[in-house]
Amino acid sequence: MTEVKKRPKLVLVDGSNYLFRAFYAIRELTNSKGFPTNAIYGFTTMLIKLLRDQATDYIAIAFDVKGPTFRHEAFEDYKATRRATPDTLIAQIPYVKEILRGFAIPVLEQQGLEADDIIGTIACRQAAEGMEVVIVSGDKDLMQLVSTDVTMVDTMKDKTYDIAAVKERFGVGPEKVVELLALMGDASDNIPGVPGIGPKGAFRLIEQFGSVEAILAHPEKIHNAKTREAILANADQARLSRELARIRTDAAIAFDLEACRRREPDRELLISLFREFEFSSLLQEFRTRGAEAAGDYRTVRTPEGLEALVSRLGLASELSIEPILSASEAMRALLVGLAVSPSPGEGFYIPIAHDDGSPQLPVDAVLRALSPFLADPAVAKHGHDLKTAAIVLAENGVLLKGIGCDTMLASYLLNPARHSFELADTLLDHLGRQVSAAKEVLGSGAKAVPFSAVTATKTADYACRRADAVMALAAELTRKIAAADMADLLRDVEMPLVAVLAAMERKGVLLDLTLLNTMSREIEQLLALSEEKIYTLAGEKFNINSPKQLQVVLFEKLGLPRGRKTKEGYSTDVDVLTTLALSHELPAEILAYRGMVKLKSTYIDALPEMVNSRTGRIHTSYNQTVAATGRLSSSNPNLQNIPIRTLEGKRIRQAFIAPRGWEIVSADYSQIELRVLAHLSGDEALIEAFSTGDDIHTRTASDIFGVFPEMVNADMRRQAKVINFGVLYGMSAFGLAKELNVTQKIAQAYIDGYFRKYAKV
Repeated sequence: MTEVKKRPKLVLVDGSNYLFRAFYAIRELTNSKGFPTNAIYGFTTMLIKLLRDQATDYIAIAFDVKGPTFRHEAFEDYKATRRATPDTLIAQIPYVKEILRGFAIPVLEQQGLEADDIIGTIACRQAAEGMEVVIVSGDKDLMQLVSTDVTMVDTMKDKTYDIAAVKERFGVGPEKVVELLALMGDASDNIPGVPGIGPKGAFRLIEQFGSVEAILAHPEKIHNAKTREAILANADQARLSRELARIRTDAAIAFDLEACRRREPDRELLISLFREFEFSSLLQEFRTRGAEAAGDYRTVRTPEGLEALVSRLGLASELSIEPILSASEAMRALLVGLAVSPSPGEGFYIPIAHDDGSPQLPVDAVLRALSPFLADPAVAKHGHDLKTAAIVLAENGVLLKGIGCDTMLASYLLNPARHSFELADTLLDHLGRQVSAAKEVLGSGAKAVPFSAVTATKTADYACRRADAVMALAAELTRKIAAADMADLLRDVEMPLVAVLAAMERKGVLLDLTLLNTMSREIEQLLALSEEKIYTLAGEKFNINSPKQLQVVLFEKLGLPRGRKTKEGYSTDVDVLTTLALSHELPAEILAYRGMVKLKSTYIDALPEMVNSRTGRIHTSYNQTVAATGRLSSSNPNLQNIPIRTLEGKRIRQAFIAPRGWEIVSADYSQIELRVLAHLSGDEALIEAFSTGDDIHTRTASDIFGVFPEMVNADMRRQAKVINFGVLYGMSAFGLAKELNVTQKIAQAYIDGYFRKYAKV
């Protein structure tokens, strides 16, 4: 039997079509510098999928070039109705071509020709040479090129067009597609066609006559008089439209097939580009293979090994630390082990409390040996989340001094809008390397185990890789921080704050548990009363916490106006209920009920459960890398979200107390945003208010409500505060009305009054 030789395959991509699809498929994607990256990312991911799906020998990508083509010479208004290419797309095109250079894929362009003509010419030429040609595009015009040797693939629709598929789409074969377009026109390219003839009419005519020329040669055979008149009146336009729609297959193009041969991508170039554009997922895919190789990692299990480690650390001017903890909360965590790295490529892990029965060292001996280095201000200690390390070490009697670079904080400063500052993500972003995340070692959800249940050997590899990675990251991020002119910010503001926050978290907050227990009983009684009131207003008992049952009561039984619709029915969220509360008492009572339930479950009952049994205090986490604005945030529990306007919220705040003989001091910036506004706007009235030491919210309330400052009450001041900050951040009358629970007309009057008073704002 004779073996059939496989034909070489050439893939030709309509780059312009790909680019526009990518741009409009993904909106508003930028890197941390604000540079648009949506088209680059979309194009790259589409290209990677194509390369996986198409096992090809050769590939090239064709693009349109700026400037007129021969079609513009024939018809001045060709493509005249198209919108101008957005500036944000134009800015990305050079980088798309850099990406293609990284993939070793040649770009085909030629002045005076469109990408379609380049593809048409090369496709026909190479098919005639015996190659299998695949055209990748969503442009229907290119279907006229389909033949026994040429197919077209629309990757967005996952559809392949051979001759049969083209006939199914148009009703005619590929060779007749241009005849159809000549009659029906093409609005996307502003090809006029024949007025009054659409796809069905064009199909009937081509089915009957076969071509535009045959129609024009025998117009008397056209059955429909109106169609016949249109054809005769627009004969030249039909011929012109056919030439505009016809893709050239004979253009003078220099084409080097060998340059299109599939090659290995330039991973270093791609990684560099993906880093610049902050494509984390693509970085992970194209990371350098050598990055995963283990360095010189050792496990220290004996006193002799610990002594050798001490000698090695004595030669180091810096080191990184990676504590392995029994729990995620620093104040509840025990040291399971500790990894240190005195230089990139080097790592030592000291197992302390693994359950695997392997030789380990007692925590006291380990910290006694290492404390001279950990507490030495002259030895810089790097880490990823040094605050947690500082807390755990301090709880074990070692004060961490000489804090060097916290790579989590440095990464945050470089791009505070990122969603994750985990070490794995940070390392991938900045060095294109990979380390395991904790969940890859511990598992997740119900199957998660503590580090003590993981073998010391497995943990040693995990911890040493991370400590090693931090050493490399510290150098890279320090360089980038300096280049971004933020070295002072990191060194003088963020890093010193680590020790302050660690001390605050260790100290914790004292709670008045008696007050919270009393409040819990009281709110249970209030909830019972609120339930009865809700049932009375509804005229029936129902599950107040069931959105579906609430929908029936509000919108079907009471006939209240329906808001926006969700998959589960009409929304009953807080915005909808707030609006409905203006016209009916039941939504207002449900809002009050929900508020009490949230207070009880989130704070009144939850806070006592979070008290540390060892210290008798709550130890919240103060986070430097959560809010993109630079503000601190609080978690486990979130102490910043306790309501301040309601009586119950104020009572919860009263439960945070000082020990006997101490006082709690509250300190805050005095209207920092408004002071910046006064400086930038130069508004004399606003500057004068701050210069005289007036309370700015009382002053605004006095002006807007037309009363003397001493007559401004707490509610008026609260409303003025909302107005001051709402106007500052561009809040509309609609938004202000909802915030203040007033009509939109009144809200607009407040805004107008504000701008009359502070005209330069």
